[in-house]
Amino acid sequence: MKVSYKWLKEYFDLDVEPKVLAEKIERTAVEVDQVTRAEDGLKKIIVGYTLDVRPHPNSDHLNICQVEVGEDEPIQIVCGAPNVAKGQYVIVALHGARIKDNVKIKRSKMRGEQSNGMICALQEIGFDEKVVPKVYVNGIYVFPEDSGVKPGEPVYSYLGMDDDVIDTSVTPNRGDLFSMDGNAYEIGAIYDKKLTLNHRQLKTVDETDNIDDLLKVKIDAPDDVLAYQMGIVKNVTIAPSPFWLQVRLMTAGVRPINNVVDITNYIMLKYGQPLHAFDYDKLSAKEIHVGYSPDQTKFVTLDGEERSLKATDLMIKDGDKNIAMAGVMGGLDTEIDDHTHTVVIESAIFDPIKVRKTARYHVLHSEASMRFERGINPATVTEALHEALELAAQFGDGKAVKDQITAVKPNPQAVEVTLDLIRINHVLGTQLSVDEVTKILERLQFTVQVTDETFVVTVPARRWDIHIPADILEEIARIYGYDNLPSTLPTGSTTIGRLTTSQQVIRGVRSILQGSGLNQAMSYGLTTAQKAKLFMMQSSEETKLDFPMSLDHAVLRMNLISGLLDDVAYNVARKEANVALYEQGRVFYRTDGTDRPTEVEHLAGAITGSLETKNWYGKEAPVDFYQLKGIVDLLLHDLNFEESISYVASKEYPEMHPGRTADIYLGDKVIGFMGQVHPQVAKQFKIPETYVFELDLQAILDAPKKIQHYDPISKYPAITRDVALLIDQKVSNTEIVAALQAASNRHLEKIQLFDVYAGKHIPEGKKSVAYTLTYRDKHNTLTEEEVNKEFEQAIESLKKAFKVEIR
Repeated sequence: MKVSYKWLKEYFDLDVEPKVLAEKIERTAVEVDQVTRAEDGLKKIIVGYTLDVRPHPNSDHLNICQVEVGEDEPIQIVCGAPNVAKGQYVIVALHGARIKDNVKIKRSKMRGEQSNGMICALQEIGFDEKVVPKVYVNGIYVFPEDSGVKPGEPVYSYLGMDDDVIDTSVTPNRGDLFSMDGNAYEIGAIYDKKLTLNHRQLKTVDETDNIDDLLKVKIDAPDDVLAYQMGIVKNVTIAPSPFWLQVRLMTAGVRPINNVVDITNYIMLKYGQPLHAFDYDKLSAKEIHVGYSPDQTKFVTLDGEERSLKATDLMIKDGDKNIAMAGVMGGLDTEIDDHTHTVVIESAIFDPIKVRKTARYHVLHSEASMRFERGINPATVTEALHEALELAAQFGDGKAVKDQITAVKPNPQAVEVTLDLIRINHVLGTQLSVDEVTKILERLQFTVQVTDETFVVTVPARRWDIHIPADILEEIARIYGYDNLPSTLPTGSTTIGRLTTSQQVIRGVRSILQGSGLNQAMSYGLTTAQKAKLFMMQSSEETKLDFPMSLDHAVLRMNLISGLLDDVAYNVARKEANVALYEQGRVFYRTDGTDRPTEVEHLAGAITGSLETKNWYGKEAPVDFYQLKGIVDLLLHDLNFEESISYVASKEYPEMHPGRTADIYLGDKVIGFMGQVHPQVAKQFKIPETYVFELDLQAILDAPKKIQHYDPISKYPAITRDVALLIDQKVSNTEIVAALQAASNRHLEKIQLFDVYAGKHIPEGKKSVAYTLTYRDKHNTLTEEEVNKEFEQAIESLKKAFKVEIR
C-alpha cells in the first residue's frame, strides 16, 4: 500500500518527518519497504507553455517549438513527440536539468536547429509507465486546463512529486491498512491524534426515478455474498477526472482512466472498499444475478483476455450473461467508455476464500482481489457507495437515483473482549495502570468499560483481526511500544546444555557417512503412491492427503530410498556420473483402521558411479556390493552393540537385485537391508547401476549398546597362519568365521579372507577359500607351539562342523 504523506495530513495535523513516521510504522504496525519522494534527484524541471509549434525543415517527425518558461524570453526546443501542439502547458527540462536516471539536459543542435531544453513525457521524469494516462503514454504530458499551472514554476508540486510516499507491506491479518482511512486510524493511535474523516454525503440526487423499476438484483449464492449494494447515476458525461484526483491516483500507483473509473479507484484507496462500475445501457436483461456458471464457460475480462471459467468462480451476471468476476475483475462487454450515459456502481463483500481461489487460478491478482482476500470493513460498504455516487454525479454532471438496491445488507458487528490488568502486566512484563491501559485502548478508538481492573473492550468492525484477549494484548504492546517493554533475564536454576543420547548417535552416524564420501540429501516427505510402496521394510497402508498440491506429492513416504533415487536421477541427468548420498528422516507407517500414521526414524544411502576419482596413481573403480557393505559395517560397528551384526542373503525385496541383496540383522532382528537396485527399477528411474541401503534408525537407537572402552595396542609381535579350505558352496564366510572364533582362545586377533575360487580343478558344488589367521598375546610373546596348538584346534572344529578339506 502506497501511503501518501500529504493525504495523511488531511486527516490530522502531522508534523513528523516522513522517514521518522515510516520507522515508527515499521516498529509498531507493518513492514515498510521504502520511503520515496519523486522529485529527489531531479533539477530545473519547470512548467512551459507552447507559444508556437512548426515542422522542422529538415525532418518529417520533429517540430520546432517556441516555449514560454516564465519571466525570461521564450526558448526554442526541438521536440519529436507526436502530440505536441500550440497552446499547451507542458513539462520542460531546461539547459542543465537532471531528469530520470540522472541524465543531464544540454543545449544542442538537432538537424541544424538549436534546441535549448527538452519537453518531457512523464516517464522521462520518473513516473512508471503503468500509471501514465494512456493518451500520454507515447508522447509528452500536457497539463489539463484545471491544473492551475503557471509557466516557469517547478512541476513537482503540481504533479505530487514533492509528496513522500511510504510503501508498506501489508500482512494478511491487517487488511484494514489497505486503505487511507485504516492507515489514518493506525497512525492516529500511534501519535495520539484525533482524526477527521472527510466522507461526502449523497446529495446530488434525482428523485423522479424508482431504482426498482430500473434494475433488479438477485443473489443466487447467498453463502458467498456477505454484502451487496448497487446504485445508479444518470446523465453522466465521461471525461477526464479533475487534475487533483489524477495526481492522487498516480501517486498511489494507479493509472487515471476517466472520471467514473477513477472514482471507484479513489474510493478503494480511501475506504479499502473495491467498487465496480457497469455501463447500464449495455445490460440487456437489467437483472443482476450473483452466482455461478458452468465449467469452461468463456468470459472476456477488462484486460481483453478470454478466460475459461471454473464452476466454482463466483460471477456477476446480467440475466444469464457473465459481466464480471466477483471481487477480481470486470468484463469487457460492460466497461465504461466515452459513450456511457448511465452508470451502475456495485459495492459488495464476497467470500475471501472464493475470491482468492479465483484470482489464483486465473492469475488475476488485482488491487480489488488483494483487498477482498484480506477482508473488507462492513461498516463502510454503504458509505463508500454513497460517496462514489456523489462524486460520479458531480464529476460527470449527472444525478444519482435517490435510493439504492440492497440485496444483502452489510452486517458490521463489534466484538467484545474481556481481560484484566493482572493478566496484561503478567504477559507484557509491565507495571501499567488502569488509566494507562484505558488511554492506549481509547487511542485505538476502542470502547472501554472498566470494573475492578477488568476491561471489557468493544472492538469496531473495521478491526476484524481482533477476537481474543491475546489480540488486545498485542495492540497494547504495539501502542505502548515494543522498545518500552522491560528486558529481563530468565530466572531459576541453570543447566548445562548437551545433546541427548539419540542426538549424539545421529550426529555420529552422519559424521561416519560423510567421512565415507556420502553427501547428505533432504527429500520430500510426500511422494507418489507408486514410489511410496517401494523398498518397504514392513507392511503398511498408504497415507493419502485429502487435497494434495500435485499428484507427485500426494502420499506420505514409507521409505527413503525412492527419494534418494530421484536425487540420483536428477544428478545423472545433469552429467554427474558419481553420486553418493545419504538421508536421515522419517517414514510413515499406518495400520488399517487408523487415521494417523506412525512416524519411524530411518537412515538410507544410495551410491552410483565411483567413490574414488581417477588420478595419476590410481584408476576409477565403480562402486560394488562389498564397498557399500564396508560403509554400512563401519557405521554399525562404531555403534558398539551388545548383540552381533550379521548379513544374510535375501530375495524379499522385488525392487532389489535377487543375487546382490542382504538383510542386516542385529542379533536375530532385521534392522535393514542393502544391495543393488534391480536393473528394471533403475531403468524406471533412468539411473545406471546403483547400490542402496536402508536402516531402521529407531531400532538402532533403541538397541542396547556396550559402554565404549578401549584396549591398549599390544607391544608384542603377531604370528600369522594361512590356510586354504575346500568346502561346500552353501557354507558362508560368516559361518566359517564364527566357527573359527568359537574354537580359538583369546589369542586369535583377526581373521582375513583373502581368496575365493571355484572352477577348474575344484569339484562341482565345492569352493576353495583361503584365510589368514593372526595371533597375538597382549602380555607376552607367543611361541610357535602355542600358536600351532590353537590353530590345529580351530581346523579340527571346521572339519567336524563343515567336513572341510585342507588344501
